[in-house]
Amino acid sequence: MCRLLAYLGSPIQPDKLIYEPEHSLCIQSYRPRETVTTSVNADGVGIGWYHSQKQTEPFIYKNILPIWSDINLPHLSRYIESECFLAYIRSATPGQGASWSNCQPFSDRHFLFTHNGFIDNFRATLYQPIRSHIKDTVYQKIEGTTDSEHIFALFLNELAAVDGNWEQALEATLKTVFKLAKPYGVKVLANIVISDGNQLIASRCAIGSTPPSLYWLQNAPLFPNSVIIASEPLFPGNWNPCPESSMICVGKDLKINIHPIDL
Repeated sequence: MCRLLAYLGSPIQPDKLIYEPEHSLCIQSYRPRETVTTSVNADGVGIGWYHSQKQTEPFIYKNILPIWSDINLPHLSRYIESECFLAYIRSATPGQGASWSNCQPFSDRHFLFTHNGFIDNFRATLYQPIRSHIKDTVYQKIEGTTDSEHIFALFLNELAAVDGNWEQALEATLKTVFKLAKPYGVKVLANIVISDGNQLIASRCAIGSTPPSLYWLQNAPLFPNSVIIASEPLFPGNWNPCPESSMICVGKDLKINIHPIDL
């Protein structure tokens, strides 16, 4: 079960969360506390971030090595300073190879996307139904084989249908995935984080299982004027577990809104 991390707030160096905390994302790669399907997250690492001064598309760094073997990310994450970034360590679903195209985060224009979870037996169940559900221009953007990237493609497809309201698009995406999954009777775990550099939207949802862990923390003493979303608490603090079947929205003003998703 992958682990993810998202940050929005005053500019920081990402290594302050990826490497420095006592239960950092790096440590979660080999010593996670709240995973149930795996004991390591060794199938890749990725980070996507936004420029703190210019309006540009996000920058992305990926590696198929475990984060503990990546000799470049510690230096890069100290060099970068950003107001918004998403980081990710991967535990590949069986049958989905460790390749560059399968590493997260995925991106399109100003969006970054990460997914922690899986669609059970994806190739034999929802692979074709999802592809049949999306328009050709979105279909052609899919480069890898993961269920995660197909969920992102479905999000992009729904985004056009709701005139760019990406909170509605994510909710519609989840409802579509779960609707498609029900005839197959398969588990779907869908913790998702999406950002455009100014906002964060995250979901904690599943059918047929308990969703993966997900927490949020606002204005930690070492990180004032910020919101952190993470699969597991990185350090002691007032971490709030995200309710199941819910969505958390963090605005540019760092105000948090949590509401249930009727699935």
